[in-house]
Amino acid sequence: MNKEDTIYLGLGTNQGNKEENIRGAIEELSHLLGTPTAVATIIETEPWGFQSDNSFLNTVVAFKSTLAPEEILKATQEIERRLGRTKKSIDGCYSDRPIDIDILLYGSRVIESPQLTIPHPLLHKRLFVLQPLAQIAPGLIHPILGKSIARLLKEF
Repeated sequence: MNKEDTIYLGLGTNQGNKEENIRGAIEELSHLLGTPTAVATIIETEPWGFQSDNSFLNTVVAFKSTLAPEEILKATQEIERRLGRTKKSIDGCYSDRPIDIDILLYGSRVIESPQLTIPHPLLHKRLFVLQPLAQIAPGLIHPILGKSIARLLKEF
């Protein structure tokens, strides 16, 4: 039996009814993982890593889970497809999307596989992740960098 840990998921959208996309993703995730333990305020941000006329809405949601990280990855990718995402970013080539769900952290786990890297390798380089994550888990320690999320945000 897997130990229960808190999983932090980053949600982003810049197509369609963005607020509805975020709400729909949280609802779908809740069917899988139960009631969120925390939901950060939704923030509006500029695209990161590519040019677009469409701004993003971003948030971070926390859940308690005993599911394997790979199970959660598979489920989040299925949720993305159900909510209209037709392609994933490949090799840093980003594009507009109705929803993006990233596994940011899962307890203090460190995972590096061809399919999944936890903590998310760009977490500390993305203000649109650090701001909402610091809102709901400022004291959370990044398991590789050894710094709190609040410290990472301050050093940004």
